[in-house]
Order: sequence, then C-alpha cells, then structure tokens
Amino acid sequence: MAKRIDPQTLPTVTGTFYPPPHDQPCRARERRKLGDAAGLTQFGVNLLRLAPGVWSSQRHWHTGQDEFVYVLQGEVVLLTDTGEELLKPGDCAGFKAGDKDGHHLQNRGPADALLLEIGTRVAEDGGEYPDIDMAFQVSAPAMYTRKDGTPYTGIRLRGPDAKD
Repeated sequence: MAKRIDPQTLPTVTGTFYPPPHDQPCRARERRKLGDAAGLTQFGVNLLRLAPGVWSSQRHWHTGQDEFVYVLQGEVVLLTDTGEELLKPGDCAGFKAGDKDGHHLQNRGPADALLLEIGTRVAEDGGEYPDIDMAFQVSAPAMYTRKDGTPYTGIRLRGPDAKD
C-alpha cells in the first residue's frame, strides 16, 4: 500500500467554528489535514493556507497541546505577548503547552502564505484568547465560552480540532 499523500486530493476545510464576530478574520483560512490522511493518532499535521488579510486563529494558548508552525511559502506576522515577528519561508516557531503567551499568525502580504501546522493530539485541552472574551475546553459540552464560563449560543458544539 502506498504511503504517499497528495495534499491536492484531500478535502479543504475552510473557516472556523468561532462565534461571531470572532470568526471574521479566520473565515477564509484553509486547512488540509495531512495527519488524518496518514492515519496519525499522536499528533496532527495540517497544511494551512492563508490568503492576504486572513488570520490563522484568534490569539490563543493551549493548556495541553504543543504547537509548531513552519512557513513553506509567503510571509506571515507572528503576534505574541512580546510583539510581532515576520516569518518567511524556512522560518518556524513553537508554542509549548501551558505557556500563557497567546499567539497567532496574520497574512498581511499581497500573496497567499502556506504553512505546516503540527500539534499534539490530547483528549484534555483548553485555553484562552487573551485579546477577547473567549476561552475553550475541548471536552466540554460547549467548546467556546466566555471567560466566566458562559457558553456562546448558536454555534456548533465541539470544533473539529483544537487549532483555533
């Protein structure tokens, strides 16, 4: 059986399950789930495409999941508590579980950016979004809540992954 994966043959998952208005900058993000296609269970790998003006997520941090990104093409701005850094092809960044330094990527350039996202798959994960009144708990009935625990209404329960 062949092990080769052609990303172009995989379905594209577009958008986010964030509640409005927090979904707006991420609505056009596109992911192809390479790790799922390979049958991986211990970590996920996504091919992430960000068109100009699109964000990878709201700025967030995870309690249980390590994350790593590697830029394949284009440029993105990494925003963390310490400020902004420009990432170009060949650049990468990692985010350790439990580090409350919120992070996300923005494509402010004129061309699409293509990245690999890699993250551990853990059953119990949560975190917060430091810039907005939102938190998440993967195993809770309502994945996205306000920081006081009040669930957002009118959105899907439990997102497809914890990359938001």
